[in-house]
Amino acid sequence: MLVRSVIAPIYVSVLAIVCQGNTGLSQMSEDQPWSQRIAQSFVARHPGAVTYDSISPDQKWNYEQGLMLVALYKAWKHTGDQTYFNFVKENLDHYVQQNGTIISYKRSDYNLDNIGPGRALLWMFEKTKEEKFRFAADTLRRQLTEQPRTREGGFWHKKIYPFQMWLDGLFMAEPFYAMYASLFEETGAFDDIAQQFMAIVRHTRDPKTGLYYHGWDESKQQKWANVNTGCSPNFWARAMGWFAMGLVDVLDYFPEDQHQRSNLVQILNDLAEAITRFQDSKSGVWYQVVDQGEREGNYLEASASCMFAYTLAKGVNRELLPPAFLDNARRAFNGITEHFVSVDENGFVDLHQICRSAGLGGNPYRDGSFEYYISEPKRLNDMKGYGSFLLAAIEIEKAGVDR
Repeated sequence: MLVRSVIAPIYVSVLAIVCQGNTGLSQMSEDQPWSQRIAQSFVARHPGAVTYDSISPDQKWNYEQGLMLVALYKAWKHTGDQTYFNFVKENLDHYVQQNGTIISYKRSDYNLDNIGPGRALLWMFEKTKEEKFRFAADTLRRQLTEQPRTREGGFWHKKIYPFQMWLDGLFMAEPFYAMYASLFEETGAFDDIAQQFMAIVRHTRDPKTGLYYHGWDESKQQKWANVNTGCSPNFWARAMGWFAMGLVDVLDYFPEDQHQRSNLVQILNDLAEAITRFQDSKSGVWYQVVDQGEREGNYLEASASCMFAYTLAKGVNRELLPPAFLDNARRAFNGITEHFVSVDENGFVDLHQICRSAGLGGNPYRDGSFEYYISEPKRLNDMKGYGSFLLAAIEIEKAGVDR
């Protein structure tokens, strides 16, 4: 267990306020399941249902928001605690106007990250029947229709990154795309969704290790791109974590008889085999640069470890992966709680050792080198880790103890 973190006094007062109005939150203790402790900590620390903080004050419609809304919606389904549903609804109400316009969103950016909150819109439309959520989801769906593509039909990650596919984008766009297609009977869309995964597999999967490079430049013009393959040079753990979560989530919506479904299930199984080969034998978690744990400066990283734990546990729970992978998921989750988690005197759960961010290209230029990935700052309770931690806890709890 890590040393206890110091919590800002405002969090204590916020927790007291929240607890007065919700008996579930007032009982936060070590006797509760991890999922409840994680979710309660997040809600108490983010009064007003906001998904940004003073350290990373990005108040725009964004993918971290999307991840947290997915995690909290699933926490509501898992626990029945209305607090979490209310948080998701209030957050979306901050952004979505009555006519369906999304504040701060620009479709013309053609940024797959901005599709991230889309599933929450669809869930909210299903539950409330408020048309503004359907209209907002329609806007995101239109972005995908217009999104620039590679010659093979793969989505560019962003308009500002032409000809590039990144692993991250498969989580941002495809589960929303598949859910939308399922709800509104766009059966032809499933071939396109499968194509996105198969394109990234063709171009970024390393046949020797089974691991995936962070990005691929079709034009091979980027300085980070291999002159022969167009791939970036390293296996960044969180990029593979995004891809893994996107893959296991998208299968929630694929029809059982869809002819590409079996291909996606096979990709998931191959990926599970690959990542578990590189699971650290001592800690049960994963390194920032997955295959280079022995190199100086590399470190065990929390967000990717949570993402892999979630993918493996959910894959088994959904009978997409063999049951043996549940042992890997449990070992990973135990490693997360042992090596990355501290709990302060007020019961707040803290998650440490989360890489703040990493990308390719841009200004200042990110070259995808080993030195680049290990030099990115680490954050406490970064939402990319915290949301994934909550998702992993839910799936581990669903698996039970006797399976």
